[in-house]
Amino acid sequence: MAVKRLQNFINGEWVDASTDKFAEIINPARGTLLSEVPMSTKADVDAAVKAAQDAYPDWRNTPPVARARYLHRLIELLEDNFNELSIVQTTEHGKTIDESRGETRRGIEMLEVASGIPSLMQGYNLEDIAHGIDEYAINQPLGVFCCIAPFNFPFMVPLWFLPFAIACGNTFVVKSSPRTPMSQAALFKLLEEVDLPPGVVNLVNGANEAAEALMDNPQVKGVTFVGSTPVGRHIYRKCGETGKRVIAQAGAKNYVVIMPDAVLEEATMVSLLASFFGNAGQRCLSGSNLLVVGDDAAYKRFMDRFVEGASKISVGDGLDESVQMGPVQNAESKQRIIGVIEKGIVEGAKLTLDGRELHLVGDVPETCFLNPSIFENVTPDMSLAREEIFGPVASVVRAKDLDEAIDIIHDNPYGNASSIFTNNGKWSRQFQHDVNTGNIGINIGIVAPMSFFPFGGRKDSFFGTLHGQGRDVIRFFTDPKIVITRWF
Repeated sequence: MAVKRLQNFINGEWVDASTDKFAEIINPARGTLLSEVPMSTKADVDAAVKAAQDAYPDWRNTPPVARARYLHRLIELLEDNFNELSIVQTTEHGKTIDESRGETRRGIEMLEVASGIPSLMQGYNLEDIAHGIDEYAINQPLGVFCCIAPFNFPFMVPLWFLPFAIACGNTFVVKSSPRTPMSQAALFKLLEEVDLPPGVVNLVNGANEAAEALMDNPQVKGVTFVGSTPVGRHIYRKCGETGKRVIAQAGAKNYVVIMPDAVLEEATMVSLLASFFGNAGQRCLSGSNLLVVGDDAAYKRFMDRFVEGASKISVGDGLDESVQMGPVQNAESKQRIIGVIEKGIVEGAKLTLDGRELHLVGDVPETCFLNPSIFENVTPDMSLAREEIFGPVASVVRAKDLDEAIDIIHDNPYGNASSIFTNNGKWSRQFQHDVNTGNIGINIGIVAPMSFFPFGGRKDSFFGTLHGQGRDVIRFFTDPKIVITRWF
């Protein structure tokens, strides 16, 4: 790829940001310079929001079925450019090409669901609420919304929101991650081909200044965010102060419970290894704490297979089809994760598999690479078990029974996802009924809701009322207007 300086997409045109500050985007697998991304200013953000606001009245009055046709055209373009889009994701983020293909597919699924908007945003009515008086609710759009995007799923996450927002009749501004902005640039190149009216969708590159400007702008009606808990809490507070709607999907520390009767066939182990080490552990639905229930014999039987499987994961450039795990996204992340590993050793956990000892596929620089790590003898009070790591590190905790396992899960401040592996229906029902996390998996390692279900989250993993995806996101991007009529 030729190195180029990225631009913003505002009012239907590619424009330079009004800044002299740029960040370099480095391929984490190869250490090569890919592009330069501008740190857009408040003036850049305000221009994007103004374009969106100016476009809103006409777009809001475009029939929903006509708005959906733009999404159909975009779906065709994404299918036609499927592989190229996936390669961009792998190149700037580091994830394997199969993981990028999955991300591209999930993005397309969001568009497919949102294109059903003529049915999804229908209101409801009741005749004769009193004699001769009828009442009905009309779901109407509100104006300009935005997305503050994360680095770990740079293509997919904005598509959790953008298609639903514009299908409902709103206009939209995406602020890409300053670490992985190229995937959104590639998406907006295709959005340009769709020929939406200028200003309906806009892209601004940048970091904190751009994000703060979006939240400060009074014309922005709502903010969507996926990222860390400290930032999510800040966004939730700030949006509350300014009266903005907000979906802030935040950090996680997900538990995966292994019961004594779990079926440890090959598919189970593949699911578990993908949960803990897929995407190099850089996702909010990754398994982080492995909670094993049972006696020493059951524990050893499981751990022998888990450690063996993790030790055989091939690590290298994600564009290599044989590679199962790519690098972490940048050198700073690697050093932070090494610090977590060293702290875990000091706390008294046993480092059974040391991911600092590199075994890499091919001739790649070691700068951003780690192999999988597994800690045993982890207790629930250790930082390993309580703090989000966002890297390929599994912490193994033991419990005597399911009740203790659930108590351990509830003692953790996060509530994004939890899974249980068992063939016992009673245990499964108790788990799904009692565990206070927003996404529950039963014999599922990665609890990723489909696009027609909300993406759950509780406790420190979510700030807001309505979630992304599914029916929730339609309610987020519309507001019911109640009409009561009587005719003489």
